Amino acid sequence: MKRVLTASEMREVDRLTVEEAGVSSLLLMENAAAQVVRALEAEFAPLGEHRVVVLSGKGANGGDGLAIARQLLVQDLAAEVQVALVADPSELRGDTAANWRMAEGVGVPMTVVPDWAGWQEFREQVMRSTLVVDALLGTGLEGEARGMVGDVIEDLGKSYEHVSFAAVDMPSGMPSDGGDLPERRCPADLTVTFTAPKISQVVTPGCDHLGTLRVVPIGTPERLIDRLEGAPLCLLEASEAEALCRPRKTDSHKGSFGHVGVVGGSRAKPGAAIMAGMAAARAGAGLTTVVTAESATSSVVAAAPELMTVPVAESEDGSMDPTAFDSGILDGFSVMVVGPGIGVGNDAIRLCQRLVRDSTRPMVVDADGITALSRESEWSSGSAVLVLTPHPGEMARLLGTTSATVQADRTGVARRFAAERDAYVVLKGARTVVAAPDGRVFINPTGGPGMATGGSGDVLAGMIGGLLAQFPGVDPAMVIGGAVYLHGLAGDLATARQGEQAMLATDILEFLPQAVQRVRRG
Repeated sequence: MKRVLTASEMREVDRLTVEEAGVSSLLLMENAAAQVVRALEAEFAPLGEHRVVVLSGKGANGGDGLAIARQLLVQDLAAEVQVALVADPSELRGDTAANWRMAEGVGVPMTVVPDWAGWQEFREQVMRSTLVVDALLGTGLEGEARGMVGDVIEDLGKSYEHVSFAAVDMPSGMPSDGGDLPERRCPADLTVTFTAPKISQVVTPGCDHLGTLRVVPIGTPERLIDRLEGAPLCLLEASEAEALCRPRKTDSHKGSFGHVGVVGGSRAKPGAAIMAGMAAARAGAGLTTVVTAESATSSVVAAAPELMTVPVAESEDGSMDPTAFDSGILDGFSVMVVGPGIGVGNDAIRLCQRLVRDSTRPMVVDADGITALSRESEWSSGSAVLVLTPHPGEMARLLGTTSATVQADRTGVARRFAAERDAYVVLKGARTVVAAPDGRVFINPTGGPGMATGGSGDVLAGMIGGLLAQFPGVDPAMVIGGAVYLHGLAGDLATARQGEQAMLATDILEFLPQAVQRVRRG
């Protein structure tokens, strides 16, 4: 798992690296340049055929660019290398000034671009290049790029389709800490960022405008990142899922892997409970039972003979009658999944609210179950592990706000709600957010628009339930995060086979075994 840093946290890590680890800032800059050069060789091979223009600003990012140009030249790695300094050389300070002198000393062709007229003259060189290294602005930008550099960035966003762009640390103009994308930003086919990913690089919309993202080490000890204060924001990786996919012991039996009870389905919507139940079983639960309305039971049996059923008498609207819901029905379940297809009538709402309030076993609440909770502002849960899996609209209903407000601060919204309600929140959508009650937040990089189809959330809820049942002694945040990662990976594999438009939620189930095998293989 990689920790994701804000711009201020990155500055603090760099400071600690210099002051406590004794690694000079000039060496960090040299290491950064070497890593970018290595990434250029891998991404744009054969690099020796490229005419490279390095655009440098006056800050530390510009110093990285000057070191990159020098290394490309002295190692004879490109057909042509030249630098445009979009600043006055007299403004350069510290390590950036030192790299300007070194670049001059080894004979890097350099042009000073002090104003718009100078850029108009130099842009002909950019037009004839094949690769532009963007080292104008780094991670410290706040607000929109302005002035001469802003004008250059705006121009770079136009009329250079034939040129490849490689961003140093961050595409210039893009903010590091998330938020809306400004119009003035450099394009990127490759982004090489240092030490750790930044927030904009792992959440939408920024993550969609990086090209290939490479996170590279430049000499900072990991222990210095671990010292940062505050609950971490992390990017999920395959390692979180790998722990859930290891081979089982030879003497295992179905009782070894828990019993998931899916409470859902109704006369009108039996399919949601079926998909959640099959997902729990496919994720590896030893036993799975669907507790559902009498009229939905035959549909469950016909669709999936692996699922056991408990029929419950119905209300007039075809949902389960709360008065017929004997508490003994739930005996024996190690984990419950509540809500898929259960309905949103008054009886269904009362039933969901009661189950959440009274249950002491781990519980995943999804879909109609979340709608039920949104109708009661003071709800609470007796469960030791309560997992809520809202999409943005459901999250908005829980908070009494709008989807736009939720989407504007997905990590913050999920983190605050998880802490306030002592629950684990899985805020679905592009780059699904997993928030734990203790403040930890995880961003999931798997999954894509092919999963934007009815039933995907039911499959996810069932998978989370099935994995929680198998790993009762493991940190729930890691189990939930691993489930979300696997769900997205199975969706990616399904999309690759079926295409985005033709994909169904049940395709995620079909490709889950392949996702598990891929994670096992590393």
